[in-house]
Amino acid sequence: MLINLQNYFTVDVVYLWLNFGVLPLWLALIFFPNSRMVKIFIASIFMPIVFSVTYAYITYIFIIQSDSIFEISNFYFGIDNLYSLLSDETFLLIFWIHFISLNLFLGSWTSRDATKYGVSKVFTGFCLILIYLTGPLGLVLYWLIRIFYSKKFDLYD
Repeated sequence: MLINLQNYFTVDVVYLWLNFGVLPLWLALIFFPNSRMVKIFIASIFMPIVFSVTYAYITYIFIIQSDSIFEISNFYFGIDNLYSLLSDETFLLIFWIHFISLNLFLGSWTSRDATKYGVSKVFTGFCLILIYLTGPLGLVLYWLIRIFYSKKFDLYD
């Protein structure tokens, strides 16, 4: 059964499903932040479970295709090692899953926080687009905007 899954869910297919699958979630965060769909699919444990299963599956594929699983830790020892690992499309997909799952979590938190502090939907939407594309840059912009709406300067929540 796992062989049949591997034949259908190739690295390219998973990549396309991930990219097209998160777009409706981001659009819902931007345009319908308080909707039931956002609460069920994005603000709950549902998406982390989906990303975790996908992450585990792609990691499994990487392990069975890899010569030595211990070579993974080499990317800590230099940029050239990281470059060689990222040249493997399976490992690159593992990093991509990591990136989009964390950005979606960050976007979900930002959306809830903006609702809590009454931040304008226009500003929040712009920050969410930046978070989708750049992660930390969008978060810092949101944090700066949030200071004006909350009328306080907090380094932690």
